[in-house]
Amino acid sequence: MERWFERMAAIPGLSFAGSPGVVRAAVAGASDRPDESYGSPMWPTAEGSTSATPASRHVPAEARGEALTTRVWEALEIPGSAMDYHFVLQDAVGRLWDSRRTDPGGLELLEVFALLDLELMEAAPEAVSFDSVDDATTPRSFVRVTSVPRLISLLEREGAFTEAFALAGRLARFGQGEDVTARLSEKRGALAAETSGEGGLT
Repeated sequence: MERWFERMAAIPGLSFAGSPGVVRAAVAGASDRPDESYGSPMWPTAEGSTSATPASRHVPAEARGEALTTRVWEALEIPGSAMDYHFVLQDAVGRLWDSRRTDPGGLELLEVFALLDLELMEAAPEAVSFDSVDDATTPRSFVRVTSVPRLISLLEREGAFTEAFALAGRLARFGQGEDVTARLSEKRGALAAETSGEGGLT
């Protein structure tokens, strides 16, 4: 059975203490608890019940801009699984990425959400794995992550190769990002050589 948490901050190992500006008690679904008498959690809805957690149902597909930001922060404050929170964050990063030309201010939030997603993955690897693993020594297979690569791409475009390289290295733990690490390593080396050459001319 997939484990659920009252809020994302309740996941052990996270430094994330809670969503900024959100009054948790005022968010719809915050006090919901599932019926687990049949083995699989069933969450209450106006129509009856569903296996989908409050967090997984909280962000409307059409939400953009400020509405998206508000809903994402709220979703992290209501019950869900580690994987639910991952998909909330990853989907938000995708929407912010798609809107980057019309709403460049959203790129700051893209970085916040992508870094939070990576921290979640590191604290709870089950957020990006469908494997049922009982101990930390058993290897997992991981789903493809898009949130962190988008941030890496953004940093690379800005010339922040050191930061991008560090993120790619962290992502490698999940079987992804090795090719990016190699490419960024080459760019860092070329940049260092160029800087060294310029220094020799002065």
